[in-house]
Amino acid sequence: MQVTASDRDALRRLGDELAEIARLPEQQEIIGLWKALNSLKPVRPMVIIDQMPWNEMEINGELTLQCEHPFCRALETQLRRSLYRWKHAPGDLAIQPEIVVSKVIRNSGYGIEVQERTSALDIGNDVVGHYYVEQIKTDADIEKIHAPEVSLDTSATAECEEAAHEIFDDVLNVRMQGMLPWLGPWDTIVQWCGVEGTLFDLSDRPEFMHRLVERLVDAYLAMLESAEEQGLLGHGQNEVHCTGAWTDELPAPGFDPDRPRTQDLWTFGMAQIFSSVSPAMFDEFEVPYMQRIYSRFGLGYYGCCDPLDDRIDLVRKIPNVRKISMSPWVNQERGARQIGPDYVFSRKPSPALLATDRFSPSAVEEDLRETIRVCKEHGCPLELILKDISTVRYEPQRLTEWDSIARRLVNES
Repeated sequence: MQVTASDRDALRRLGDELAEIARLPEQQEIIGLWKALNSLKPVRPMVIIDQMPWNEMEINGELTLQCEHPFCRALETQLRRSLYRWKHAPGDLAIQPEIVVSKVIRNSGYGIEVQERTSALDIGNDVVGHYYVEQIKTDADIEKIHAPEVSLDTSATAECEEAAHEIFDDVLNVRMQGMLPWLGPWDTIVQWCGVEGTLFDLSDRPEFMHRLVERLVDAYLAMLESAEEQGLLGHGQNEVHCTGAWTDELPAPGFDPDRPRTQDLWTFGMAQIFSSVSPAMFDEFEVPYMQRIYSRFGLGYYGCCDPLDDRIDLVRKIPNVRKISMSPWVNQERGARQIGPDYVFSRKPSPALLATDRFSPSAVEEDLRETIRVCKEHGCPLELILKDISTVRYEPQRLTEWDSIARRLVNES
């Protein structure tokens, strides 16, 4: 890989800027606060903003890429976005003096490719609507699912590592990262079967759907075994599903950095399509399969946009869960009462408050105060995770203001 002098210089300038921020004493303080939260002994609620509408975020050219080589442009994107978050909406982001480079791991997939049509309101935004084509209709279709074959492309990985060292040595540590696996089986199945097809078949063909999800989970677990045997897994996660993953509980005893195991990692999962099913159906079709998956990992985050406040007792059956998502659609009082001090109440404040015609700071403050109140009342460790932000109406200062309000409130709590 030939890295031009201009690409190298541009990346080193950004790396120098990141390294200076990483040396600030507050970085270790933030990491300590995440560790306290993740051990269920919080000092205060934590705040983070992720999944920004990057096409709307440009301020003074801060996100404009200068590099030409695709590898360098990917690293530049990583650096510019980290610097942007720190400057404009840091929350409790912890900046480390490193550049993370993914190992080149080949994955054959499950044997079924997603077929879809998409629709976009804003062509610059990667948040689009999806219409999935139903592909699994018979037992023969289920048989097409197989365990993904994973393997390390040693030459491509070595090339990336060498280039990263050439660029960043004496500026940032280069950390080569392996696979950080997760699976939401039903989110995958929806992409193969469509939304309506999945929901109808759960009711009309329950045994068929059990065979389908079991086949998928078997394939996933077989892939995990292969990844472990080959030493392809990563380790040392700083984030899991948009939240801080800092903890002293991982890696597990017996850890070998050259051959990480699933028990050394966080994982996450969800069944967002199950927002439309009963707790009984959730118990039947989701819990047994997530039990198999989560039992392999050290710690887990469960949930996403799916409202879980009416089924916390069922989520409790899933082993090693440490954080439970509380989406914008939950009854917070009910969720907090059931979660108590046993899990992190991972609140997803509504990003719709940033998408209105006129931004209302008072509405944001009222929303966040209610979350802090119910969690304090029920003793819930709390994190505020603003994500899934599809638009800020091209007013990036809205994120800065949301961040300022959230940080003020958690420091007052």
